[in-house]
Amino acid sequence: MIENDFKLLWHAANQKLEASLLVNKQNSEDITKIKVQNFVSSMKPIKIFTLLVGIVWVSVVGLLLIQLYVNAYDKVNLFFLYSAGLQVVLTAVAVAVYMYQLDLIYKIDFGEPVIEIQEKLVKLEVSTLNVTRLLFLQLPLWTTFYWNETMFTNGNYLLWAFQVVVTVSFCYLAIWLFFNISIENRDKRWFQLIFKGREWQPILQSMELLNQLDAE
Repeated sequence: MIENDFKLLWHAANQKLEASLLVNKQNSEDITKIKVQNFVSSMKPIKIFTLLVGIVWVSVVGLLLIQLYVNAYDKVNLFFLYSAGLQVVLTAVAVAVYMYQLDLIYKIDFGEPVIEIQEKLVKLEVSTLNVTRLLFLQLPLWTTFYWNETMFTNGNYLLWAFQVVVTVSFCYLAIWLFFNISIENRDKRWFQLIFKGREWQPILQSMELLNQLDAE
């Protein structure tokens, strides 16, 4: 009789312990999701601001370049026209990516399973890396838009040597960053200098919290 009572007590205690562990795990998951939601929400203001600035820039400069191309192609500086045109095209692509990111952020349901939240955050992480790589391709264009015919006809060798060094350096830097910006380099100092602030850190913090939750 005593042995049976002991077994019943042990079984009841074991059930209570399992129920308590389950409740604690659920509470831990809920708290983690709230923290992740706060991190993700903190990215919205800067992304919205950047998106609006990008739209204004592309609209204003794009319309100006179209008018120059249509009405004054034979008079306008072609170096400026094509350099600025390529810059606007790259910015327009970046604007589209920011729209995708905002749509992704607003679609994250923090009541869904952790793995689904992680999948959306990975997409956000990848798109953030890609749009940054894309924007760095603009670097050489900032060294060519002011070229003009006078530089070719009246420029001296020293001026051109300096210009070539600057343009080639910017081209090299843009290409190097394009191929080296990746999640594998996230611990490098140069990477951390580029990716800091509200557009990147909340993603890493969210991923870290969710990974810790998976490991429990």
